[in-house]
Amino acid sequence: MSNSLTDLMCLDIYLSSLNDKEYQSIKKELETAEPKMMPILSWDIFMDGNHRYTSALKRKQDLFSIKNLAKEYQWNNNIENLFESMDYEAIIVTDKNQKIIWVNDGFSEMTGYSTQFAINKTPRFLQGNQTKEATKNRIRFKIKQHKPFSEVIVNHRKDGTTYKCKVNIIPLYHNQTTHYIAFEKQIA
Repeated sequence: MSNSLTDLMCLDIYLSSLNDKEYQSIKKELETAEPKMMPILSWDIFMDGNHRYTSALKRKQDLFSIKNLAKEYQWNNNIENLFESMDYEAIIVTDKNQKIIWVNDGFSEMTGYSTQFAINKTPRFLQGNQTKEATKNRIRFKIKQHKPFSEVIVNHRKDGTTYKCKVNIIPLYHNQTTHYIAFEKQIA
């Protein structure tokens, strides 16, 4: 066991319990010749909690943005219920012609494409030579049905790498379908 007080864990708690006379008697033992790095023993615990907190904030921000779009376009869908049931990383909102009008930050993280690049394009720009024609045809057919559906598709990132993506596409409507929202999650 070390006799150096500076090597003690929770030294601040110990020192705060001392009176002035006791502190003065050990003060000279606290002075070190060179600074030491503080061990960060709970970094993993902090990062786990921070990640959960950040994820919850991003979901709230996404919900707020979609609610604003819902007001603007007068959608009749229950937006909060949509969010409660979805596990996603990226969100894409398109008009009825599948032109992108909004994406969340997760879209850029997943694909490498900026929001500015994606706006006014169709999600087809994410497809490439690894995207199966049969999958594309199923998606087109299901969109024409104006009903919610799920599909797994191989998309391509900006750097050219591929990823499998589960998409949950839901028509957004005001009397009739006006837009679509896609909740996307990368899968193995």
